[in-house]
Amino acid sequence: MRETFIATTTALLDEDPRTALVLADISAASFAEAHRRHPDRVLNVGIREQLMAGVGGGLALTGMRPILHSYAPFLIDRAYEQIKLDFGHQDTGAVLVSIGGSYDAAAEGYTHQSPGDVALLDTLDGWTVHVPGHRDEVPAMLRDAARHDDRVYVRLSAQENSLAHPDGSRLRVLRGGTGPLVVAVGPMLDPVLEATTGLDVTVAWTNTPRPFDSDGLRALVTTGEVVLVEPYAKGTSAHLVSEALIGIPHRALHLGVGRAEVRRYGTRYDHARAHGLDPAGLRRSISGFVSWTRS
Repeated sequence: MRETFIATTTALLDEDPRTALVLADISAASFAEAHRRHPDRVLNVGIREQLMAGVGGGLALTGMRPILHSYAPFLIDRAYEQIKLDFGHQDTGAVLVSIGGSYDAAAEGYTHQSPGDVALLDTLDGWTVHVPGHRDEVPAMLRDAARHDDRVYVRLSAQENSLAHPDGSRLRVLRGGTGPLVVAVGPMLDPVLEATTGLDVTVAWTNTPRPFDSDGLRALVTTGEVVLVEPYAKGTSAHLVSEALIGIPHRALHLGVGRAEVRRYGTRYDHARAHGLDPAGLRRSISGFVSWTRS
């Protein structure tokens, strides 16, 4: 996904004089040629993520369409106040593109992990959040975001599904059933499909969890039972599920990255297992929920 982002953004810089890119050292070498061609629109502020957000906000005020890029904890966690003020308070827009996800860079330690990024943006108004499940979903997201002035966050990951699925802005049913609804977000689709093999559940998917498809959820929760599997902090979308199902008796299970820090570095696969987000862990959780709802 990272390479696809670089290629698409480089093309946008060539095609649209309104597009600007602001970096804080991360991926700067990959954009060296783009910087050579567009030195006034490719800016590297160094390891100063708060400044990156401020520069992006200033560019947006002049009518530019800034794209900001770094690891999720640097882009969102570290620069949160500037995002709140320089985009939200000033009512400007930008495209924030992160890499690293929740624990892609596990070997780099907790400084490079951000399971709470989407939850942080949920405290602010007006953010669209894309969580692509495959690299081929990224170009359309970026090109669409470059055409307007809204606030957009694109969360890239090293984890991806085996197939791209376009039109993921709404909940899309990829496996039918008569039991509970299981919703997978972005790259969690393949693990969910594997985990639910042989279970009588409906599996739906989205790569755009914000705005949340409340109407789609209401239409699909035919049994009143829903499992939501997100690649970031567990329960991030719980309030939205609850609001969407007001007036509908329901039970919900929220799966995602737990609060407890996994202090052994390992790999992203180790962290997925520790948080129960590998197929085996998901099957245990989902099977237990299905059994309980049927008892």
